[in-house]
Amino acid sequence: MSAAPAAEPGPTGPTSPTGLAARQAALVAALVAGAPLPAGFAADRVDAARRALLRKRAGEVARHWPLLAAGLGDAWPATFAGWAAGRPTAGSLRDGWDLARALRDRGTLPPLGEQELAAREAAHRYDGRHPPRRRRLPALARSGDAVALQLAGRVRLLRPTRR
Repeated sequence: MSAAPAAEPGPTGPTSPTGLAARQAALVAALVAGAPLPAGFAADRVDAARRALLRKRAGEVARHWPLLAAGLGDAWPATFAGWAAGRPTAGSLRDGWDLARALRDRGTLPPLGEQELAAREAAHRYDGRHPPRRRRLPALARSGDAVALQLAGRVRLLRPTRR
């Protein structure tokens, strides 16, 4: 019996499958996570794509958090972009939740956002790391002046914030 020929190593370099995958991963990280721009890409075009992705992401978050976006009004796109730049997405629902908590902690969460955050926190458990889970037991949540009660799966705003 003859021995099987030794396998030849696969191609390496920027055009090989592994080199291409690494370059694509570096580009995605630069676009959505604030990583440095990989060599060989036009900085102005990557920056334009990054801004477009942030606008799209802001729109998706606004669909899940309409009161938060409405409460911020014209400041919504800039507020979201400033918060999201350099952060990979965790999904629109979680991004909005994390932003609302960050604004609350800074004392800049608008009243409509306080109401929406209180209602979400009364209805769901969310620790910032794992996906939100529905609460089964009654719960009371507060954000700023807003207080929400969840009982039997229904959320009631007990004390809305003053506008």
